[in-house]
Amino acid sequence: MEFLYFMLHKPYGYLCQFTGEPNDLLLGQLHPFPSTVYAVGRLDKDSEGLLLLTNDNNLKNKILSPEKNHFKTYLVQVEGTITPTAIEQLQNGSIYINHKGRIHQVKKAMCVLVDSPKIEERNPPIRYRASIPTSWIELSITEGKNRQVRKMTAAVGFPTLRLIRTKIGGISINELPIGKVTQLSKEEAYMALVG
Repeated sequence: MEFLYFMLHKPYGYLCQFTGEPNDLLLGQLHPFPSTVYAVGRLDKDSEGLLLLTNDNNLKNKILSPEKNHFKTYLVQVEGTITPTAIEQLQNGSIYINHKGRIHQVKKAMCVLVDSPKIEERNPPIRYRASIPTSWIELSITEGKNRQVRKMTAAVGFPTLRLIRTKIGGISINELPIGKVTQLSKEEAYMALVG
């Protein structure tokens, strides 16, 4: 079997699957993917950014293995002017979140404050409120618990407004426009295991 690798810039509102309810927005509506490929990991419906699709189980298992500690990096717009204390909490592994009904202590992460990125507007745009400022951070985590980033920023008092995955290991979404797909070579796809 020929192994295939695709990188997608998943738009807001789409599910990371090919089947669903009649009104669901699905991956097959974005590109005529071969029937053999599937998403590696997930981005929730409200999140955007880098999604890998492949029929290479070896790569999928290595990326998703909790023991491997592959970094996934996100641009996160949060409500409010985030504080140095909150950034430190996001980094130091002191945050507890609810995961499947259990309390989970997140692993240490990397977090930095960044300038507002030059990126495409989300469709629909986030709700703008002149009286409430927003901040952008870049957050890199090695875990992938359900809605983990959103739970982490909420835990430090800065709810997530917009969430964009920009990197998986050594693969970066770079300038790929929202909703667009590019095919990767095996060598390029395996860069997900670097970093």
